[in-house]
Amino acid sequence: MADGPFRLLFVQPQAEGAGAQELARLLGEKLAERGFEVHHCFLYRRTGYYDGLPRVHYCAASRPRDAVALLRLLIALLRHLRRVRPHAAVTFQHWGNVIAAPIARVTGVRCVLANRTSATLAMRPVLAALDEVLGVLGFYSRIVVNSGEVAREYDRHPAAYRRRVVRIDHGFRPRTGCLPPDAAREALRARLGLGAEASVLGCVSRLHALKNLPAAVRLLPGDARRHLVLVGQGPEREALVALARELGCDERLHLLGEQPAEAIGDILAGLDLFVFPSLAETFGLAVVEAAAAGVPVLAHDLPVLREVLQVDGEPCGLFADARDERAFGAAATALLCDAAASARLAATGRRLERRYSPDAMAAAYERLLGDCRLG
Repeated sequence: MADGPFRLLFVQPQAEGAGAQELARLLGEKLAERGFEVHHCFLYRRTGYYDGLPRVHYCAASRPRDAVALLRLLIALLRHLRRVRPHAAVTFQHWGNVIAAPIARVTGVRCVLANRTSATLAMRPVLAALDEVLGVLGFYSRIVVNSGEVAREYDRHPAAYRRRVVRIDHGFRPRTGCLPPDAAREALRARLGLGAEASVLGCVSRLHALKNLPAAVRLLPGDARRHLVLVGQGPEREALVALARELGCDERLHLLGEQPAEAIGDILAGLDLFVFPSLAETFGLAVVEAAAAGVPVLAHDLPVLREVLQVDGEPCGLFADARDERAFGAAATALLCDAAASARLAATGRRLERRYSPDAMAAAYERLLGDCRLG
């Protein structure tokens, strides 16, 4: 293709500071370093987290609430595809895949890479069925999965779908803060108005039902020194506040909302324990970033988390059933009280950076895009 740089259009459902969006931002940055011209298109704007990113377009200012608003969104996406004229579209999450892939094909895009970054529990059956149809009929050139557990979910799909599945593990950039660990610990407690004796647990996550954050809130009543920091936004915010109030620990729940990427490293460094009770993940980028930052991790016992949170067979976190309040609480207490065990997990977690290289991720995507470049 001779009309300038190879153009990529990344399409995602909503603009917010969450895992799939962070993956797209980092992947886009790395591919831009390799000479691609990367555009980002969000179906709608949930927060202003990506307003400063170059070449960003929003199809709608907010989530469509009726058929007319949805039609306007689809028309806006169609027009944007025609304006950018990408050589390839890279779509994310189930809504991004099933909406953007057909429209991209209609506008003449020959290569569509669909990313499976949504857990099965988050997908409505009708969407899963539509996704399968689109894969079988070839609307997706490739379907990128990010873990072995997710790849195995497709074992019973038709062969025409399975042969398009390619595994590329997420890469990530370590969440390193500006402050040394002791200073970060002190700064976080000062920000929250706490003394040095406070035990601070935390999670970086969208406040969504599947993230099961009530399990983290229920870790507070057993010890008055415990505080919980939640970084992120979402529909479950008020429910979490109500639960904390019901348990008599609302003053020890700290909801920080979305935070700039550069601030999250210092928040992580100030934590005593990263708690990740999520019920469904395809990779768990936030918990991998926390473990790699050297924070002891307690995670819900999901097979995919056991897969990704290990280096050379050594676990980077402690796993417990987050649906069992007593078991999850006992696991949290065990880690908080055992400095040696926490230190071992933290040391192993820091080795994750070598396992999940963003450059290796970008190189794998570049190879997939090679066929498009030659087309």
